[in-house]
Amino acid sequence: MQFERAIIIRDKTRLEQLIERFNSKEQARFYIERLGSDFDHFQDEHDQFYKSLKIVENKVSSLFKTKTLNRSFLPTYIFTAEDLIIVIGQDGLVANTAKYVNGQAIIAINPDPGQYDGVLLPFNSNNFITGVNDLAKDSAILKSVTMAEARLQDGQRLLAFNDFYIGASSHVSARYFISFQGKKEFQSSSGIIISTGAGSSGWLSSIFNMAYNMNQFTGQKTKHQQAKLDWDAQKLIFVVREPFMSQVTQVGIGFGTITNNQPLEIQSEMLNNGIIFSDGIEADFLSFNAGSKVTVGVAKEKAVLVWC
Repeated sequence: MQFERAIIIRDKTRLEQLIERFNSKEQARFYIERLGSDFDHFQDEHDQFYKSLKIVENKVSSLFKTKTLNRSFLPTYIFTAEDLIIVIGQDGLVANTAKYVNGQAIIAINPDPGQYDGVLLPFNSNNFITGVNDLAKDSAILKSVTMAEARLQDGQRLLAFNDFYIGASSHVSARYFISFQGKKEFQSSSGIIISTGAGSSGWLSSIFNMAYNMNQFTGQKTKHQQAKLDWDAQKLIFVVREPFMSQVTQVGIGFGTITNNQPLEIQSEMLNNGIIFSDGIEADFLSFNAGSKVTVGVAKEKAVLVWC
Protein backbone atom coordinates (compact mmCIF):
# COMPACT_ATOMS: atom_id res chain seq x y z
CA MET A 1 0.00 0.00 0.00
CA GLN A 2 1.44 3.36 -1.06
CA PHE A 3 1.02 6.41 1.17
CA GLU A 4 1.70 9.97 0.09
CA ARG A 5 1.50 11.51 3.55
CA ALA A 6 0.98 10.66 7.20
CA ILE A 7 -1.72 12.40 9.20
CA ILE A 8 -0.99 12.37 12.94
CA ILE A 9 -4.16 13.09 14.90
CA ARG A 10 -3.88 14.42 18.43
CA ASP A 11 -5.90 16.23 21.06
CA LYS A 12 -5.02 19.06 23.40
CA THR A 13 -3.53 17.99 26.71
CA ARG A 14 -5.40 18.76 29.90
CA LEU A 15 -2.76 21.38 30.70
CA GLU A 16 -3.34 23.10 27.36
CA GLN A 17 -7.07 23.11 28.00
CA LEU A 18 -6.53 24.62 31.46
CA ILE A 19 -4.31 27.35 30.02
CA GLU A 20 -6.97 28.15 27.42
CA ARG A 21 -9.56 28.40 30.16
CA PHE A 22 -7.53 30.58 32.52
CA ASN A 23 -5.47 32.51 29.94
CA SER A 24 -2.09 31.61 31.42
CA LYS A 25 -0.19 28.75 32.99
CA GLU A 26 0.27 30.70 36.23
CA GLN A 27 -3.47 31.33 36.60
CA ALA A 28 -4.19 27.68 35.84
CA ARG A 29 -1.70 26.63 38.53
CA PHE A 30 -3.30 29.01 41.04
CA TYR A 31 -6.75 27.59 40.36
CA ILE A 32 -5.69 23.93 40.59
CA GLU A 33 -3.58 24.39 43.74
CA ARG A 34 -6.29 26.45 45.43
CA LEU A 35 -8.55 23.41 45.07
CA GLY A 36 -5.90 21.28 46.75
CA SER A 37 -4.89 19.37 43.62
CA ASP A 38 -1.39 18.68 42.36
CA PHE A 39 -0.66 20.90 39.37
CA ASP A 40 2.58 19.02 38.70
CA HIS A 41 0.51 16.00 37.69
CA PHE A 42 -0.93 17.99 34.77
CA GLN A 43 2.55 19.19 33.85
CA ASP A 44 4.01 15.67 33.95
CA GLU A 45 1.16 14.34 31.84
CA HIS A 46 1.69 17.16 29.33
CA ASP A 47 5.44 16.58 29.15
CA GLN A 48 5.03 12.83 28.62
CA PHE A 49 2.56 13.40 25.80
CA TYR A 50 4.89 15.77 23.98
CA LYS A 51 7.81 13.43 24.49
CA SER A 52 5.86 10.63 22.79
CA LEU A 53 4.51 12.96 20.09
CA LYS A 54 8.00 14.16 19.20
CA ILE A 55 9.25 10.58 18.85
CA VAL A 56 6.31 9.71 16.58
CA GLU A 57 6.69 12.83 14.44
CA ASN A 58 10.43 12.28 14.01
CA LYS A 59 10.04 8.64 12.98
CA VAL A 60 7.15 9.28 10.61
CA SER A 61 8.66 12.39 8.99
CA SER A 62 11.69 10.33 7.94
CA LEU A 63 9.34 8.19 5.80
CA PHE A 64 6.48 10.44 4.67
CA LYS A 65 5.32 13.98 4.35
CA THR A 66 3.69 14.58 7.71
CA LYS A 67 0.83 16.70 8.99
CA THR A 68 -0.25 16.89 12.63
CA LEU A 69 -3.99 17.48 12.94
CA ASN A 70 -5.88 18.59 16.04
CA ARG A 71 -9.02 16.69 16.97
CA SER A 72 -11.22 19.77 16.44
CA PHE A 73 -10.48 19.68 12.68
CA LEU A 74 -11.64 16.08 12.18
CA PRO A 75 -15.20 16.91 11.02
CA THR A 76 -13.97 19.21 8.23
CA TYR A 77 -10.72 17.55 7.14
CA ILE A 78 -10.93 15.60 3.86
CA PHE A 79 -9.00 12.33 4.14
CA THR A 80 -7.82 10.47 1.04
CA ALA A 81 -6.85 6.86 0.39
CA GLU A 82 -3.20 7.95 0.23
CA ASP A 83 -3.22 9.15 3.86
CA LEU A 84 -1.59 7.07 6.57
CA ILE A 85 -3.78 7.60 9.64
CA ILE A 86 -1.98 7.71 13.01
CA VAL A 87 -3.74 8.57 16.25
CA ILE A 88 -1.86 9.42 19.44
CA GLY A 89 -3.95 10.00 22.54
CA GLN A 90 -6.60 8.30 24.62
CA ASP A 91 -9.16 5.72 23.46
CA GLY A 92 -11.83 8.33 22.85
CA LEU A 93 -9.71 9.97 20.17
CA VAL A 94 -9.57 6.68 18.25
CA ALA A 95 -13.35 6.38 18.45
CA ASN A 96 -13.82 9.95 17.26
CA THR A 97 -11.33 9.59 14.40
CA ALA A 98 -12.84 6.35 13.09
CA LYS A 99 -16.06 8.16 12.15
CA TYR A 100 -14.28 10.47 9.71
CA VAL A 101 -11.66 8.36 7.88
CA ASN A 102 -13.96 6.31 5.64
CA GLY A 103 -12.89 2.88 6.88
CA GLN A 104 -9.15 3.49 6.44
CA ALA A 105 -6.87 1.60 8.79
CA ILE A 106 -5.84 3.47 11.95
CA ILE A 107 -2.57 3.04 13.83
CA ALA A 108 -3.38 3.98 17.42
CA ILE A 109 -0.61 4.94 19.86
CA ASN A 110 -0.74 5.12 23.64
CA PRO A 111 1.38 8.17 24.60
CA ASP A 112 1.52 7.23 28.28
CA PRO A 113 1.09 3.47 28.95
CA GLY A 114 1.72 4.06 32.65
CA GLN A 115 -1.42 6.18 32.88
CA TYR A 116 -3.82 4.97 30.19
CA ASP A 117 -5.14 1.41 29.87
CA GLY A 118 -5.45 1.94 26.13
CA VAL A 119 -7.98 -0.72 25.15
CA LEU A 120 -7.94 0.72 21.61
CA LEU A 121 -4.25 1.66 21.69
CA PRO A 122 -2.11 -1.39 20.86
CA PHE A 123 1.07 0.56 20.05
CA ASN A 124 3.41 2.91 21.89
CA SER A 125 5.77 5.54 20.51
CA ASN A 126 8.60 3.01 20.29
CA ASN A 127 6.97 0.10 18.48
CA PHE A 128 4.32 1.74 16.28
CA ILE A 129 6.64 1.89 13.29
CA THR A 130 6.24 -1.90 13.01
CA GLY A 131 2.57 -1.34 12.33
CA VAL A 132 3.40 1.34 9.75
CA ASN A 133 5.77 -1.00 7.89
CA ASP A 134 3.33 -3.92 8.02
CA LEU A 135 0.51 -1.73 6.70
CA ALA A 136 2.69 -0.45 3.86
CA LYS A 137 3.51 -4.08 2.91
CA ASP A 138 -0.16 -5.17 3.16
CA SER A 139 0.78 -7.62 5.92
CA ALA A 140 -0.70 -5.83 8.93
CA ILE A 141 -3.06 -7.51 11.39
CA LEU A 142 -6.35 -5.62 11.06
CA LYS A 143 -9.27 -5.54 13.48
CA SER A 144 -12.68 -4.66 12.08
CA VAL A 145 -15.01 -2.79 14.45
CA THR A 146 -18.76 -2.53 13.91
CA MET A 147 -20.18 0.98 14.20
CA ALA A 148 -23.73 2.19 14.85
CA GLU A 149 -25.73 4.59 12.70
CA ALA A 150 -28.49 7.00 13.74
CA ARG A 151 -30.48 8.36 10.80
CA LEU A 152 -33.19 11.02 11.02
CA GLN A 153 -36.16 11.07 8.65
CA ASP A 154 -34.67 14.11 6.86
CA GLY A 155 -31.50 12.19 5.97
CA GLN A 156 -29.19 13.57 8.65
CA ARG A 157 -27.02 10.83 10.11
CA LEU A 158 -24.43 10.23 12.79
CA LEU A 159 -22.03 7.35 13.38
CA ALA A 160 -20.91 5.92 16.73
CA PHE A 161 -17.84 3.83 17.41
CA ASN A 162 -18.74 3.08 21.05
CA ASP A 163 -22.26 4.27 21.80
CA PHE A 164 -25.12 6.67 21.24
CA TYR A 165 -27.03 8.63 23.85
CA ILE A 166 -30.55 9.60 22.83
CA GLY A 167 -32.47 11.81 25.24
CA ALA A 168 -32.46 15.28 26.79
CA SER A 169 -29.30 17.39 26.92
CA SER A 170 -30.14 18.57 30.44
CA HIS A 171 -31.09 16.77 33.64
CA VAL A 172 -34.75 16.44 32.76
CA SER A 173 -36.67 13.41 31.60
CA ALA A 174 -36.65 12.52 27.93
CA ARG A 175 -40.08 11.86 26.45
CA TYR A 176 -40.53 9.85 23.27
CA PHE A 177 -42.23 6.98 21.51
CA ILE A 178 -40.05 3.89 21.15
CA SER A 179 -40.68 1.08 18.65
CA PHE A 180 -38.95 -2.28 18.65
CA GLN A 181 -39.87 -5.76 17.40
CA GLY A 182 -43.38 -4.70 16.45
CA LYS A 183 -44.12 -3.11 19.83
CA LYS A 184 -44.52 0.63 20.44
CA GLU A 185 -44.94 2.61 23.64
CA PHE A 186 -44.61 6.10 25.10
CA GLN A 187 -41.80 6.49 27.61
CA SER A 188 -40.27 8.97 30.02
CA SER A 189 -36.70 8.14 31.02
CA SER A 190 -33.16 9.39 31.50
CA GLY A 191 -32.49 8.52 27.88
CA ILE A 192 -31.45 5.53 25.82
CA ILE A 193 -27.95 4.09 25.42
CA ILE A 194 -27.12 2.12 22.27
CA SER A 195 -23.77 0.32 22.40
CA THR A 196 -21.53 -1.38 19.87
CA GLY A 197 -19.29 -4.32 20.73
CA ALA A 198 -16.32 -1.99 21.18
CA GLY A 199 -18.38 0.18 23.52
CA SER A 200 -19.87 -2.66 25.54
CA SER A 201 -17.07 -2.41 28.12
CA GLY A 202 -17.74 1.31 28.59
CA TRP A 203 -20.99 3.15 29.32
CA LEU A 204 -23.08 0.01 28.85
CA SER A 205 -21.02 -1.83 31.47
CA SER A 206 -21.89 0.83 34.06
CA ILE A 207 -25.59 0.17 33.46
CA PHE A 208 -25.03 -3.54 34.10
CA ASN A 209 -23.16 -2.60 37.28
CA MET A 210 -26.11 -0.51 38.44
CA ALA A 211 -28.56 -3.34 37.73
CA TYR A 212 -26.36 -5.75 39.68
CA ASN A 213 -26.24 -3.42 42.69
CA MET A 214 -30.02 -2.96 42.62
CA ASN A 215 -30.45 -6.73 42.59
CA GLN A 216 -28.25 -6.95 45.70
CA PHE A 217 -30.40 -4.32 47.40
CA THR A 218 -33.56 -6.34 46.80
CA GLY A 219 -31.89 -9.51 48.06
CA GLN A 220 -31.70 -11.28 44.71
CA LYS A 221 -28.65 -13.49 44.37
CA THR A 222 -27.41 -12.94 40.85
CA LYS A 223 -24.02 -13.17 39.20
CA HIS A 224 -22.24 -9.97 38.27
CA GLN A 225 -22.57 -10.10 34.49
CA GLN A 226 -21.66 -7.82 31.62
CA ALA A 227 -22.75 -7.59 28.02
CA LYS A 228 -20.23 -9.44 25.90
CA LEU A 229 -20.10 -8.48 22.24
CA ASP A 230 -17.24 -9.05 19.84
CA TRP A 231 -15.97 -5.85 18.27
CA ASP A 232 -17.02 -7.06 14.83
CA ALA A 233 -20.42 -8.42 15.91
CA GLN A 234 -23.15 -7.31 13.50
CA LYS A 235 -25.43 -6.19 16.31
CA LEU A 236 -25.90 -3.51 18.93
CA ILE A 237 -27.39 -3.47 22.42
CA PHE A 238 -29.76 -0.79 23.66
CA VAL A 239 -30.87 -0.05 27.22
CA VAL A 240 -33.43 2.45 28.49
CA ARG A 241 -32.05 4.34 31.49
CA GLU A 242 -34.34 4.77 34.49
CA PRO A 243 -37.71 4.45 32.74
CA PHE A 244 -40.63 5.93 34.71
CA MET A 245 -44.04 4.25 34.86
CA SER A 246 -47.13 6.44 35.09
CA GLN A 247 -50.67 6.57 33.76
CA VAL A 248 -49.37 7.58 30.35
CA THR A 249 -45.78 6.25 30.21
CA GLN A 250 -44.76 2.59 30.00
CA VAL A 251 -41.64 0.55 30.77
CA GLY A 252 -42.22 -2.58 28.70
CA ILE A 253 -39.38 -1.94 26.25
CA GLY A 254 -36.26 -1.77 28.39
CA PHE A 255 -33.48 -3.39 26.40
CA GLY A 256 -32.86 -5.32 23.24
CA THR A 257 -30.48 -6.42 20.50
CA ILE A 258 -30.44 -4.37 17.30
CA THR A 259 -29.52 -6.18 14.08
CA ASN A 260 -29.58 -5.43 10.36
CA ASN A 261 -33.11 -6.79 10.21
CA GLN A 262 -34.30 -5.35 13.50
CA PRO A 263 -33.59 -1.62 13.96
CA LEU A 264 -34.69 0.60 16.83
CA GLU A 265 -37.04 3.50 16.08
CA ILE A 266 -37.62 6.50 18.33
CA GLN A 267 -39.86 9.54 17.87
CA SER A 268 -39.11 12.58 19.99
CA GLU A 269 -41.82 14.28 22.08
CA MET A 270 -39.39 16.80 23.62
CA LEU A 271 -40.18 20.44 22.81
CA ASN A 272 -36.51 21.39 23.21
CA ASN A 273 -33.15 20.06 24.45
CA GLY A 274 -33.62 16.75 22.68
CA ILE A 275 -30.29 15.41 21.45
CA ILE A 276 -28.48 12.45 19.94
CA PHE A 277 -24.74 12.35 20.53
CA SER A 278 -22.11 9.71 19.97
CA ASP A 279 -19.12 8.41 21.92
CA GLY A 280 -19.53 10.86 24.80
CA ILE A 281 -18.70 13.80 22.52
CA GLU A 282 -21.56 16.27 22.85
CA ALA A 283 -20.13 18.28 19.95
CA ASP A 284 -20.98 15.30 17.71
CA PHE A 285 -24.74 15.57 17.89
CA LEU A 286 -28.05 15.75 16.10
CA SER A 287 -30.94 17.83 17.42
CA PHE A 288 -33.82 15.58 18.42
CA ASN A 289 -36.85 17.66 19.26
CA ALA A 290 -40.59 17.04 18.84
CA GLY A 291 -41.44 15.61 15.45
CA SER A 292 -38.00 14.15 14.84
CA LYS A 293 -37.81 10.42 14.15
CA VAL A 294 -34.60 8.40 14.27
CA THR A 295 -33.77 4.89 13.14
CA VAL A 296 -30.78 3.28 14.83
CA GLY A 297 -29.06 0.30 13.27
CA VAL A 298 -25.76 -1.29 12.33
CA ALA A 299 -23.75 1.06 10.09
CA LYS A 300 -22.46 -0.04 6.70
CA GLU A 301 -19.14 1.62 7.52
CA LYS A 302 -16.57 -0.25 9.60
CA ALA A 303 -13.72 1.06 11.69
CA VAL A 304 -10.40 -0.68 11.01
CA LEU A 305 -7.56 -0.77 13.56
CA VAL A 306 -4.02 -1.97 12.94
CA TRP A 307 -3.19 -4.48 15.64
CA CYS A 308 -0.07 -6.10 17.03
